[in-house]
Amino acid sequence: MSTPSDRPLAGKVALVTGASRGIGVAIAERLAAAGASLALVARTLNPEPGARLEGSLAETVAAIERAGGRAVPIVADLANPEDRARIVPEARAALGPIDVLVHNAAAAIYAPVAVIPLKRRQITFEVNVHATLDLAQAVLPEMRAKKSGWIVHLSSASSVHPKGPPFGGGESTTITVYGASKAALERITTGLAAEVYADGIAVNSIAPVAAVRTPGAEALVGELMKTHPELVEPVEWLAEAVLALATCDPRTCTGRILYSGPFLDEIGRKPAVPT
Repeated sequence: MSTPSDRPLAGKVALVTGASRGIGVAIAERLAAAGASLALVARTLNPEPGARLEGSLAETVAAIERAGGRAVPIVADLANPEDRARIVPEARAALGPIDVLVHNAAAAIYAPVAVIPLKRRQITFEVNVHATLDLAQAVLPEMRAKKSGWIVHLSSASSVHPKGPPFGGGESTTITVYGASKAALERITTGLAAEVYADGIAVNSIAPVAAVRTPGAEALVGELMKTHPELVEPVEWLAEAVLALATCDPRTCTGRILYSGPFLDEIGRKPAVPT
């Protein structure tokens, strides 16, 4: 029999972007298990045979429903301002006002600064920065009216500046633009947290300490994860950290730029990982 402590999000509505695969699926399923009704956002509604990466909104929704939860899919391209303007109104119409916003979707485009094309830079900042602002602006009026809300941004250790000189080169030379978008996301996180503190709204960012084994990560850095397994973090850690930030006390836990493993150690709730 479940208890209120098992379902701290009972009666709440959560919106999760990038929910068709990987980290987004793990977050959606964890929030659903905690009692939230979910609006799930991604570009892919149904499974696509031959797709580079597996996963779809329909599959995520089905998994949540099999476990007794409630979820609705919202197909949208977060790089498109008109598309993302539909997201919160559609989620609200289906489930009610948003209590928890988790911006997990990211455009992970890696290329050296010296050669990365303008279009790729624009996509990176549209998804990782502008979509963040648009979705936050869309949910804030009702959160402010209720004096309650939680916004969680998924960031990355790539926001940290490289150390040097001397500089070692290697993979870090390809992540500068992506890391810059995440650094902007983190500055937005702390600034927004200050703006809405009096409204009872928590705004935090969370990032994995290391790579998380997902289909997308396998495609990007699969060889690195094989040769350095110590750099691989269980997806369950990140999902648990997001749940903690989606249920925290906005008076004492807001404006923080966090990493999942240390944060879970801090609050004493690092979950066991299935073997």
